[in-house]
Amino acid sequence: MTTAHNLQTSSNFIDNAFNSSASTIALIGRVLLAAMFVLAGIEKISGFEGTAGYIASVGLPFSEVLTVLTIAVEIGAGLALIVGFQARIAALLLAGFTLAASVLFHNYWAMPAEQAYVQQLMFMKNISVAGGLLMIVALGGGSFSLGRKN
Repeated sequence: MTTAHNLQTSSNFIDNAFNSSASTIALIGRVLLAAMFVLAGIEKISGFEGTAGYIASVGLPFSEVLTVLTIAVEIGAGLALIVGFQARIAALLLAGFTLAASVLFHNYWAMPAEQAYVQQLMFMKNISVAGGLLMIVALGGGSFSLGRKN
């Protein structure tokens, strides 16, 4: 057998393994992506005043209303994503929220040098998370999703 044939056989084996596990992998991915939102939303409930103050500190109006909306989006869309209920819509909502939060709260380009590095890391992490969420928007949440018609 040739090396090319061995590589093709190996590639087919890997593809088949991933394809047969796709629903489980999608579920794990949804849970991992959504966990940070749900946990952050819960934290914001107990730290409501601090969160509202932080939102106000960047010049946004109606900080208490925005805090309530933030909690609702993080917990509501996060839980919807975990169970796969309207997963594409939940992922799109979370991606938009994440991109907006990145620009508003992690604008490293406008930060003092001693804060810029950490803020850039947070910005890039959020952009990466948004990318993962957009993959769900494009491809769906997988067959282990609540309300999915098979």
